[in-house]
Amino acid sequence: MKQPQRRTTAWTLAWLCVLVIVYASLYPFEDWRNQDIAPWSFVLAPWPNYQTTFDVWSNLLGYMPLGFWLSLAMLRSAKPRWAAVLLSSFSAFLLSFLMESTQSYLPQRVPSQVDCLLNSVGGLIGALLSAGLERRGWLYRWVQFRRRWLVPHASGSLVLMALWPLALLFPTPLLLGLGNVSERFLGVMEELLPQASWPTQLAQHLLAAPPLTTFMEMAGVAGNLCVAAMLGMAVMRESWQRLSWIMLVVVLALLSNTLSASVTYGSEHAGFWLTPVTAAGLALGWLLAVLLVNRPAVVLMRGMLLLQMAMLVLVNLTPSSTYFAQTVQSWEQGKFIRFHGLTEWLSWGWPFALLIWGVAYLMSDAARHEAT
Repeated sequence: MKQPQRRTTAWTLAWLCVLVIVYASLYPFEDWRNQDIAPWSFVLAPWPNYQTTFDVWSNLLGYMPLGFWLSLAMLRSAKPRWAAVLLSSFSAFLLSFLMESTQSYLPQRVPSQVDCLLNSVGGLIGALLSAGLERRGWLYRWVQFRRRWLVPHASGSLVLMALWPLALLFPTPLLLGLGNVSERFLGVMEELLPQASWPTQLAQHLLAAPPLTTFMEMAGVAGNLCVAAMLGMAVMRESWQRLSWIMLVVVLALLSNTLSASVTYGSEHAGFWLTPVTAAGLALGWLLAVLLVNRPAVVLMRGMLLLQMAMLVLVNLTPSSTYFAQTVQSWEQGKFIRFHGLTEWLSWGWPFALLIWGVAYLMSDAARHEAT
């Protein structure tokens, strides 16, 4: 009898790794040209004379998560351990070879057999690490933990919960206010519709808008914190587990914003963002989440969707100061921290991914209840 496959978020995380690698490998996606040489000619080219420590470690570590999650996904799909390691390592090599070959069409990127080798070794190390942890039973403990803490069909929530602190690294005009796309959207509309006046008028209206009142800023911080808390609470089983997640959300918010400020302004200004207003907003968000801790999962998910839509409206109506624009520009010039713009896209897209996942979860939950 064929062994049933276990539910796992590893496949989702593996595909996310692929998207990250493709983005980082082909950024900035412009000025494509044909050099009239075979894309794979880098394999026989002379080895580069100069490699920085950053280049070596970024190429090695960049593919380790891919090898790890691919191997784990295959192990969870009842593949033999040797097959999981072999297939995931070979997949990492193929992806790296494809990326290096494609880079030959980008003037700002230089394909290298050294990069391909380091990527492949990184994928192999990640695959071996996953297989080793699985063999020692450490990954089984995670499975048991998930069964005790989380309801079935929680994969999407898990991924979003893991990405939330990373999305917070990119500066936003409102603390924890992800999804600030209004200015960029209007800028794109001005380019696509040069004859239309409404994008320019809306952009000018946003620039001229008064800053948020103290109450609205506090409510925005509280609402965004509560959204993240409700996301986790909706898929957790017990009240004490939900309370633990609420505390973790607060800690992650503090750490992510402290790290972001430290990178942007220096370690001496790491805590400048924690004003009395933002502290009160965090406390209010924590209190609201605690009051909802015993609510049913469906109620939490519906409330999360409504609150997230309200927060998106508030965030996109929050005017950006010149100081904030300079902060964003400094991030857009730092390739290491923003990983070629990935944190910016993550900051923009996380709330919309949350809305899509929440709707899909509620629809599948309704379908399961109809089936029973």
